[in-house]
Amino acid sequence: MRLLILGGTIFLGRHLAEAALQGGHEVTLFHRGRHNPHLFPKATHLHGDRDGDLHALAAGEWDAVVDTSGYLPRLVRDSARLLSGRVGHYTFVSSISVYRDPAARDVDETAPLVALEDQSTEQLTAETYGPLKALCEQAAEGELPGRTLIVRPGLIVGPHDLSDRFTYWPRRVTHGGSILAPGRPGRSVQIIDVRDLAAWLLVMSTTGRTGVYNATGPEKPLTMEEVLETCREASDSVGEFVWVTDEFLLRHGVVPFTEMPLWIPHAEDRIDCRRAIRAGLAFRPLRKTAWETVAWDLSRPPGTELRAGLGADREIALLQAWRGETSPSPEQGPN
Repeated sequence: MRLLILGGTIFLGRHLAEAALQGGHEVTLFHRGRHNPHLFPKATHLHGDRDGDLHALAAGEWDAVVDTSGYLPRLVRDSARLLSGRVGHYTFVSSISVYRDPAARDVDETAPLVALEDQSTEQLTAETYGPLKALCEQAAEGELPGRTLIVRPGLIVGPHDLSDRFTYWPRRVTHGGSILAPGRPGRSVQIIDVRDLAAWLLVMSTTGRTGVYNATGPEKPLTMEEVLETCREASDSVGEFVWVTDEFLLRHGVVPFTEMPLWIPHAEDRIDCRRAIRAGLAFRPLRKTAWETVAWDLSRPPGTELRAGLGADREIALLQAWRGETSPSPEQGPN
């Protein structure tokens, strides 16, 4: 298969390119050349910018394109329109953030989507990310009707994740000691290993599947406690988890998902991915993801700062405050 990847040198695009090359496919990457330009010498590299510099895509034909880097509907529309007569199949990687209420129970692909009041906005923020992704989906399907696959992942994790939204936990657990753990231990969490997603995207593109699919995991229910315990097992840590409440974290201004990765206060992850699983989406053991994320993190330059998670001083201060609030006073005595 002749595969074009819009992106291809960062995280999901990187793993997708690697899987495609290993599978013997003919791979072309369209990117700006700013990140990891040394990767994949056997692939064809086309340099440009989705915002105003698509000249490198003006010629050439591909069996399939996977769009891993579309965030604004105008730019997705431009690339899809330019390629529509020269590609057979278009995959757009969207997000579960397109749903009006992603924390509702059993959210499947037919659930209502979030909408922007001003659909002309191109300011990408936490509030506009989901609505803009929804408009990107419409733009792709509008240019290639009946030839488009829309994939809505949840939190994508694993090696080379520069957001560090999962990496924080294996690293933090490796360091041991008292580890602040957020919310209820039994809260439902959904994540997907980037390599599992990439492998499935490749199969879906190769076979020309169309339609909309949620794509997060794992197949069986997973709790926050299981995630942290698996990270502890993978790193041989002897750290102790100190579970603190949503109310405490909110009261102390802890920012969900960035300052406290995987934490969404008073919410459960309940995205229904059965359609993707029936279409072949499979998941490796979480322990393997955690262990290989630790190994990748240790391969980075010493002193690499994480882009997500609590700093050491902030965590210590929060733990001290929690213990001060929950420890009985001398007058009360032990419970």
